[in-house]
Amino acid sequence: MQVILLETIGKLGSLGDTKNVKSGYARNFLIPQGKAKPATAANVAEFEIIKADLQAKEATVIEAAQAKVAEMTGTVCNLKVNASEEGKLFGSVTAADIAASLSESNIEIEKRNINMPEAIHHIGEYTISVVLHTDISVDVKVVVEATEAKQE
Repeated sequence: MQVILLETIGKLGSLGDTKNVKSGYARNFLIPQGKAKPATAANVAEFEIIKADLQAKEATVIEAAQAKVAEMTGTVCNLKVNASEEGKLFGSVTAADIAASLSESNIEIEKRNINMPEAIHHIGEYTISVVLHTDISVDVKVVVEATEAKQE
């Protein structure tokens, strides 16, 4: 199925590209999300009319992402969690935990934008990437420490 992309999409293409995708991907994801339109003659003509508006909108999104990169550069996320004496966590640190910790520092990030290969299960320092736009990401340092045991 031929579609016209209304925004830049990861590995698929950029704004205005006409791509051939599987019909299920187009019908179930791209078109309902407003990310693409079927490449009919009428839609191509309509796209040419609204192209400047879409490019301006994408430019503002990119500027906002770059501003957030400048804000987040050098950010350290400190997490205190329960751990054994060997340094193994009772549970794990996930993207949701990191997003909550960043929101305490007045940095609002959705957990789906946090790119972690797997959950963190040991204390230590880790570097994770936060994807703010298709080509814009920033590395954040995560420091996982054990909480102090209560002494009785």
